[in-house]
Amino acid sequence: MSEELAPGPKESPPAPRPGPREVWKKGGRLLSVLLAVNVLLLACTLISGGAFNKVAVYDTDVFALLTTMMLLSVLWILFYLLRTARCPDAVPYRDPHAGPIWLRGGLVLFGICSVVMDVFKTGYYSSFFECQSAIKILYPLIQAVFVIVQTYFLWVSAKDCVHVHLDLTRCGLMFTLTTNLAIWMAAVVDESVHQAHSYGNPHSNASHARLTPDPERAGSPVGEDPCACNTAVCQIFQQGYFYLYPFNIEYSLFASTMLYVMWKNVGRLLASSHSHGHTPSRVSLFRETFFAGPVLGLMLFVVGLAVFIIYEVQVSGEGGQTEQALVIYYSFNIVCLGLMTLVSLSGSVIYRFDRRAMDQHKNPTRTLDVALLMGAALGQYAISYYSIVAVVVGMPRDLLGGLNLTHALLMIAQHTFQNVFVIESLHRGPPGAEPQDNTPPKELCHGLTFTNLDALHTLPACPPTPRLGGPSPTGPREAVSIILVPRGHWRRRCLKDISLFLLLCNVILWIIPAFGARPHFSNTVEVDFYGYALWAAIVNICLPFGIFYRMHAVSSLLEVYVLS
Repeated sequence: MSEELAPGPKESPPAPRPGPREVWKKGGRLLSVLLAVNVLLLACTLISGGAFNKVAVYDTDVFALLTTMMLLSVLWILFYLLRTARCPDAVPYRDPHAGPIWLRGGLVLFGICSVVMDVFKTGYYSSFFECQSAIKILYPLIQAVFVIVQTYFLWVSAKDCVHVHLDLTRCGLMFTLTTNLAIWMAAVVDESVHQAHSYGNPHSNASHARLTPDPERAGSPVGEDPCACNTAVCQIFQQGYFYLYPFNIEYSLFASTMLYVMWKNVGRLLASSHSHGHTPSRVSLFRETFFAGPVLGLMLFVVGLAVFIIYEVQVSGEGGQTEQALVIYYSFNIVCLGLMTLVSLSGSVIYRFDRRAMDQHKNPTRTLDVALLMGAALGQYAISYYSIVAVVVGMPRDLLGGLNLTHALLMIAQHTFQNVFVIESLHRGPPGAEPQDNTPPKELCHGLTFTNLDALHTLPACPPTPRLGGPSPTGPREAVSIILVPRGHWRRRCLKDISLFLLLCNVILWIIPAFGARPHFSNTVEVDFYGYALWAAIVNICLPFGIFYRMHAVSSLLEVYVLS
């Protein structure tokens, strides 16, 4: 319109040229990524090599590398907190979407459990100090310090958009992220080898290969274990930190996601101190719901805990009740996954009637959440398709084969429809945000009462309505273009019920595999079809991603609940 009123053709002003920092932004990111890739590949090589006794890589080499990486990360974090963050205009912007309170709260919870695990691990290694290297006792102590320092760092700095020491900050964040991924990989390898050892010798209490050194390496005669865990205190420490491994694994992944968002926000320019979008003011659990979702979710959660206990007792027992335990396990999962699939579908149907606009603003946190949901689901997809092929081609005609096939199919459907629901929810605008157009539907105008008459200028199709009061003196002068739907709207209540139900179901589906349930090996269909070596490799590679998917889905669903 301004061009039509101008006396002559008016050229649009040229776009501002990026400064030196923006020119080097991609180069700085590339440098930090290359550093992370090289360090991560080195860590992966040593961790995978140190997992087996026949490979000439000592487990002390792995502990030494991880200890060095953690010490360097702690030094950089201290430099950031004491030097970088205190520079003038170091953090001119803070991303409100990064590091929400529930994510930082989960990080603190998992961090506390990780520190307890390190205490148990220190006690375990100290039980036979005479035959162990000092690095094995130093490693859990350094890890405890690393967890404490990093948790504080992420709690106070997760929202920072740093504008000083850009390249150093990017490299430091990427190196710390790589350290967390290396710790995660070491924990996953430890747990996988332990599960493989338990499957090969289910009645043995010995530790797995990473914790029990090869007698030949230790200089002892073959067949004699110089570091046997024979005392009751040693076995308590050993079993204790194995049960705390899932929390340490999730802590490393939570910290990695938060560090990645900080890395993306380095040098980021925001329009104002408040970014586009919305920030929920508070979390009111079970408020404005029909209570059907929370009640049904809690029932399934309690039943799932009972099923998990029964499964563990019957599988580890000597009464030959493995088949009965598998029937109970598959039956519960089929019911739970079926309900989750239907509920996710109903949530997607409700969104078809939702008039909220899609939030198209740039949000690195949301982009990462979507990528992790889609990527982590691939692990469970792979296990399910391998199971389907084994059952269909192998053609077991018994009840267990049918339950296994149904479970695999429902697992694929549940992941798919839950991802669709969660991703669409994360891209929705704030509650009641209507599409930004000049001709809103007339039916939306009936029953609305405005406290700001300026809002009527944005709604030409609406008739005059009574005025309750004058404009707020502290509010903006601009016209209000978003009409808020009443809080008790039925669609909003249904979405909150759906998100809470899916949240509780994902928690129990995380607990069952994270704490040791492995029906993949108890059910011999896949083992007989693929062979133990191949099937163990498939499960040990893919299952950690499936476990991470459940916990990440819990975090995303909590955000969906708050935003609904």
